[in-house]
Amino acid sequence: MNTAPSVAKDCVFVINCGSSSLKIAVFDMEGETALLKGFAERLGSPEASLKIERDGETTLLPMPDATHHSAMQAAIERMPGLKPHGIGHRVVHGGEFFSDSAVLTDEVMQAVERCNSLAPLHNPASLIGIGIAQELFPSLPQVAVFDTAFHQTLPPHAFLYPIPYKYYEELKVRRYGFHGTSHHYVALEAARRLGKKADETNLITLHLGNGCSACAIRNGRSVDTTMGLTPSEGLVMGTRSGDVDPALHQFIQDQTGMRLSEITRMLNSQSGLLGISGLSNDMRTLTEAADNGHERAKLAIEVFCYRLAKSICGLTAALDTLDALIFTGGIGENNAAVRAKTTSFLKIMGVVIDEEKNITHGRADSGRISTASSRVTCLVIPTDEERMIARETLRLTA
Repeated sequence: MNTAPSVAKDCVFVINCGSSSLKIAVFDMEGETALLKGFAERLGSPEASLKIERDGETTLLPMPDATHHSAMQAAIERMPGLKPHGIGHRVVHGGEFFSDSAVLTDEVMQAVERCNSLAPLHNPASLIGIGIAQELFPSLPQVAVFDTAFHQTLPPHAFLYPIPYKYYEELKVRRYGFHGTSHHYVALEAARRLGKKADETNLITLHLGNGCSACAIRNGRSVDTTMGLTPSEGLVMGTRSGDVDPALHQFIQDQTGMRLSEITRMLNSQSGLLGISGLSNDMRTLTEAADNGHERAKLAIEVFCYRLAKSICGLTAALDTLDALIFTGGIGENNAAVRAKTTSFLKIMGVVIDEEKNITHGRADSGRISTASSRVTCLVIPTDEERMIARETLRLTA
């Protein structure tokens, strides 16, 4: 594999390692073209599989009981002719250690490990992917791109919790924010489409998928966001509750006898859209069910959109002006009904959606779905976190 001829100048590998999944992408950075994408899921189980997309063709390979190591090796074996210039890794939590991406060194790895307590499901998985990549490509520079880094520009009045200050000093309890790579990517793309410099652009970006977060961006920098110490804070999500009364845990414990860990698990994996609807955490399923008269599906969508609109209004406190409201992520990019319902709660901001442009996701007008009379421009911009990680990798290893 290391002797294969290079067919792409500045080819960059991107690796996103989850607890039971692995994503790999290969980019030719001369035109930021995705040459190959791989996705392994259900690793460690009999249902494990690897999907490879290359040259317009998709190959699905059953890999029963595959590990992260065997899945990555199998993906690499299907990359003949692709030789990387560097490897970029998605790392969820960088704590206060990292306000930018970083070339991986022993010191950086130690700092990532020190953040494990802040992201116990994610950072250890990232370290597994990093270790495998270093074993397979020992001579290549490798870069960590942190989901939290973009939000390290939040001011103290935005990131501190109103609890005894010693918990911030001793335990670093504060709001960190997540989805930073996505918010950063769509902010740069929005500035390009608006014909403005990134550092002169003011936005509210909405990353809406199974996990959801919103971000206020002033002059190209994150100044507030909805997620906090963990990805549980903020908006209603697929299975996460988002913001709830802090006394809710105690009340449920007293009334039901559930343990704290069980309540936390319930708020993260059985709540949100799934919890309200009792049907699904998938917005596509809920939209179809609501159209067919399913009342709790309708209610779940209504709560989701109202809470989102309320957060958008709250984030305007961090901005002096607003150039655009950006929808991204699986729901944000593809669900016209959610965008219409959410913006219907924003009349006080003067948001007016063009129904025809919204139905076609703004594809005919550079993503624009608002009318000419709308006081706020609304855009749909597909996110591409892997492309952003590839850019960061090239920037730090070129």
